[in-house]
Amino acid sequence: MQSGLRSKISRGVALLFVIALSLVIYSYRDKVQELAIFGYPGIFIISFLAYATVFLPAPGITFIFTMGAIFNPLTVTITAGTGAALGEISGYLAGFGGQAVIENVEVYNKLTSWMKRYGSITILILAAVPNPFFDIAGVAAGVLKMPFKQFIIFCWLGELIKMAFFAFAGAGILNKFFF
Repeated sequence: MQSGLRSKISRGVALLFVIALSLVIYSYRDKVQELAIFGYPGIFIISFLAYATVFLPAPGITFIFTMGAIFNPLTVTITAGTGAALGEISGYLAGFGGQAVIENVEVYNKLTSWMKRYGSITILILAAVPNPFFDIAGVAAGVLKMPFKQFIIFCWLGELIKMAFFAFAGAGILNKFFF
């Protein structure tokens, strides 16, 4: 019970940090726009790093939401989606190399079953919807030796869908309330 409470508190603190960071970034959006030459490579790198973490939450979506209001949301979508898809290779490689440790065996078994039946569609849907299970799906794809090209294409398409939602939502919501 103590460990569960500590975990919830840690997640809450992390969420508050991400929200505060997003507000700071948005508050200084004029300064960020002056540095636009670094903006898209920065978005790519942040997205890549956020999605390269296997089983560790990273604040990529909140960042994309904020950046969608500061920069062109379509370009943010493409840049962030590409960075995220490339970052997801870490889970695939962990499964492919057989080096991943899966804590939630029940979820892993369910995802493996879906991967065997629906393969690419499973990757597409799980990449397109924010959820904590995509890392496990990436590991399952690697373990099942899904062709890398197939994995990365459907992962990239799913990430583009997800990033478009957040970038355009950020552009619409933040610009509506702050302008």
